[in-house]
Amino acid sequence: MADIKDTSSWRFETKQIHIGQEQADPATDARAVPIYQTTAYVFHDAAHAAARFGLADPGNIYSRLTNTTQDVLERRIAALEGGVAALAVSSGAAALTYTFQALATKGEHIVSEKTIYGGTFNLLQNTLPLYGIDTTFVEPDVESFRAAIRPNTKALFIETLGNPNSNVVDFGALADLAHEHGIPLVVDATFTPPNLIRTIDYGADIVVHSLTKFIGGHGTGLGGVIVDSGKFDWKAGGKYPRISDPNPSYHGVSFVDAVGPAAFVTYIRAILLRDTGSSIAPLNAFLFILGLETLSLRVERHIENTLKVIEYLKTQPKVLKINHPSQPDQPSHELYKKYFPGGAGSIFTFEIEGGQEEAHAFIDKLQIFSLLANVADVKSLVIHPATTTHSQLPVADLEDQGIYPNTVRFSIGTENVDDLIADIDQALNS
Repeated sequence: MADIKDTSSWRFETKQIHIGQEQADPATDARAVPIYQTTAYVFHDAAHAAARFGLADPGNIYSRLTNTTQDVLERRIAALEGGVAALAVSSGAAALTYTFQALATKGEHIVSEKTIYGGTFNLLQNTLPLYGIDTTFVEPDVESFRAAIRPNTKALFIETLGNPNSNVVDFGALADLAHEHGIPLVVDATFTPPNLIRTIDYGADIVVHSLTKFIGGHGTGLGGVIVDSGKFDWKAGGKYPRISDPNPSYHGVSFVDAVGPAAFVTYIRAILLRDTGSSIAPLNAFLFILGLETLSLRVERHIENTLKVIEYLKTQPKVLKINHPSQPDQPSHELYKKYFPGGAGSIFTFEIEGGQEEAHAFIDKLQIFSLLANVADVKSLVIHPATTTHSQLPVADLEDQGIYPNTVRFSIGTENVDDLIADIDQALNS
């Protein structure tokens, strides 16, 4: 694991806080993390303020950019993922948007697997093209990615487990492919927190999470985070001048020269976050810090319950197909065994007998499962992707991604699994 005190060259002031007679570091001691509910920070004098704004004295200026509670969260996430630095923002969607905007601009290109969250698909398919950024969607295999790479391609993008069907891609092989072409591999690891897999260890350059999901765990706050591996060479090939060359938007600074391995997230913080302000709330940062403390225990229970629910569903004649990579009939089963030997994935889909009417009727009969548009909560959740989370997609794209009118998505929580199975059973058979 990375040294939690050495995760970023962009260092923020964090004073020692006294607890009784002890002196604690808020980056490592959970008792010492107050909520810094403030918008701005007092400077010692005018010269100190000028030094802060000129980056000569690193530290807090305004909570749109940095906040001490946020800093603790960022350092802990970076350490868990094995990265050098992290940037927490207001949501997972903001984290992805900033990542794509930092890598690509007008006339440039991204290659993405097609089996991704509907909101991300819509961002890449419909929103970013308004700013001149084009995306090619491909099958989740190495050769399909290879065939889609162009001279102006600026990133390869994948999810560790595709949403909603939880397919697995070959992280290591795609990282090698990206680096052959001098571009970074971006991984959305929302469905697989770092206690399950650290994709940086397999070559990922940038890792994004929706903190709202497993890391928070309780559905109480919105947030996202971007983790910088610190391993990508932003100067090689001259493809990323906004990060590597003197940037006119910040006194001509080269972020690579100024902060070294943390250049990517520092560029986003200093430029994109500064100008567009999708900041994380200090209270939400605090809630995610608390979530990290129980992450490992919760995820173990999520996985245990999920596998037991799947075994039950396999016995039910009204369940036609189960999409979870633990199942031998799934195309990515071997990759699942390779990258997740301890198991992974409490979010999966299954196809129920009938169509949309039957799927809706089944969902409406569930009593323990909450019908809401979230995943990876301690509570068990259910939704109908075709009419909700992926409803913006045309029917042809839905079918191409394996989402049908009779597809139901489960996010299995940490309740007593016998109660969950009893609830599913009564809904299927009532």
